[in-house]
Amino acid sequence: MAGMPESHGFPDLSTVWLRAFLEVARHGSFTVAARTLGWTQSAVSRQISSLEGALGGGPLFDRLPRGVRLTEAGRVLVPHAEAVGAALLGAGRELAVLREAAGGRLRFGAFASADAGLVPQALAAFRSRHPGVHVSREEGFTPVLLERLTAGHLDLAVVSTTGRAPLEAYALHHLLDESLYVAVPADHPLALKGRPVRLGQLADADWISGSSRPEGTLLDAALRQGFRPRVAHVVGEWTAKQGYVAADLGVTLVPALAAASVRPDVALLPVLDEGAPARAVYAATMRGRSLTPGGEAFVGALREAAGRVGTAGPNTVL
Repeated sequence: MAGMPESHGFPDLSTVWLRAFLEVARHGSFTVAARTLGWTQSAVSRQISSLEGALGGGPLFDRLPRGVRLTEAGRVLVPHAEAVGAALLGAGRELAVLREAAGGRLRFGAFASADAGLVPQALAAFRSRHPGVHVSREEGFTPVLLERLTAGHLDLAVVSTTGRAPLEAYALHHLLDESLYVAVPADHPLALKGRPVRLGQLADADWISGSSRPEGTLLDAALRQGFRPRVAHVVGEWTAKQGYVAADLGVTLVPALAAASVRPDVALLPVLDEGAPARAVYAATMRGRSLTPGGEAFVGALREAAGRVGTAGPNTVL
């Protein structure tokens, strides 16, 4: 309408004015509308006058001897005012669902060994408590997951300190510190001795790793113990690594999160490492980016699962 005040293309209208307008239109009376709203009649009149002024000054109601009647302008406004009220009511309901983590979406990623036990336990608990949240999941290496998080494609990522990815830009929710095992054939002499080992005892062994270079991998632990392992086979997938170990083609490192899934013809020896834990595991989120209530609830489920995840597999030598 001509002369209508606008801000960024939208009429500068108060929802209080619209509420008063709809009540008067519904009842055909300022007095009854005031009673319904719990206001005074003069308060209702002021709201209607303010609305009329904001819409150009024309009357929305004809004042009759008994009650009021919508003008043509008032009749035009009714469906729009009802639509605004319905939209705000719907928004309120959706926001309430979001606050209660009863709806919305959760997009997360995790590295492979976290998917072996930690993530499934957390996800099962989360879905039983929040079945209305739509969950999507990705698997990848920590640096890739962090890139996806930064780009806004993930809400959170389960990551580790392996890989030397810079973590300073992220809010980190600590889940656990993870120990290491070395996987050897079940009949290996060290397995038969039945004792934990230092990696230096395997300095002359062939190693199976996901990379030809130890830097930024679990084999950083070997560098800390003063030797550079000889990587004989580059194998990325955990079950394939176990097959190589079982065939006596080398030994490999297994993080605690993956220990429970080791095959029976492979033995796990706890690694004695006087330095820091092999790696820390975190739920990472972006600093300055609000996490939804569903995301907060999933972090809580991850922490609960981290407290339950065992640190040794069925074939561990203790």
